[in-house]
Amino acid sequence: MSSLPHAWENIYGGYTKYFLPGGTIPLAAGHKNFRLPQVKSSNPSQQITDLQIYPNCTNLKFSMANSSGKGPITHVLFDMDGLLLDTEKYYTEVQEIILARYNKPFDWSLKAKMMGKKAIEAARVFVEETGISKTLTAEDFLVEREAMLQKLFPDSELMPGASRLIGHLHAKGIPICLATGSHRRHFELKTQRHGELFSLMHHVVLGDDPEVKQGKPSPDIFLAAAKRFEGGPVDPRKILVFEDAPSGVQAAKNAGMSAVMVPDPRLDSSYHDAADQVLSSLLDFNPSDWGLPPFEVTAS
Repeated sequence: MSSLPHAWENIYGGYTKYFLPGGTIPLAAGHKNFRLPQVKSSNPSQQITDLQIYPNCTNLKFSMANSSGKGPITHVLFDMDGLLLDTEKYYTEVQEIILARYNKPFDWSLKAKMMGKKAIEAARVFVEETGISKTLTAEDFLVEREAMLQKLFPDSELMPGASRLIGHLHAKGIPICLATGSHRRHFELKTQRHGELFSLMHHVVLGDDPEVKQGKPSPDIFLAAAKRFEGGPVDPRKILVFEDAPSGVQAAKNAGMSAVMVPDPRLDSSYHDAADQVLSSLLDFNPSDWGLPPFEVTAS
């Protein structure tokens, strides 16, 4: 059966299939239950409805309807680390070095808990979760980490698709903003090679901004960003947030905004559930899915 642009996707038992709206999904033998999160649409404005599940059935029937409550997207917010800039690898590298002294590994379950948070909040998670808080305080950890990071940040590279998407939205008159947990000193180090691109942002809200009382998953940073657009505050329902971190996605949802997640492939998929859309790369983003101006088609 051929697929349509916004067909439903069924991820089940390790394989992927696409089905037309109003079609059926074959269930594996012996399966009588089907969880909603296993059915996702490539169109964020659609949701599954009218599920019919029968005992010992071989097919799951479904239909689609447009979701309500979300206004048309008019403004876009971007996280930075791991989304626009390939900087998360530096944090991983440095934290692995520090933990090696204690013969402890730095794994992605711990990293997921630290991502997107203010530095001191992430530091507390680090020393407490690894059980080294009695020998290394959160404050001392930050001092040690800072010395190593300052040597690495100036080499920060853009993530695939970042320049294309930011440039496109700016050219089409879509107001965009950077909302990152990084404080100003780190922001300047990380972006020093990419000043022209980041200058396209309408404004920038950093983790050490006075209005950002709490780090992600608190919505503080995104609500502050929404207030500073021209004519703000912007209705959260009209804002789309791009994030790579679970805490950032949750912050967007807590702010009443929609969230596109572009996670590191090593992050467990259980952290994807809160996102409205999950992409492997910014290169995969289709603005038309959100009612935004489409990319220009270039002749080959």
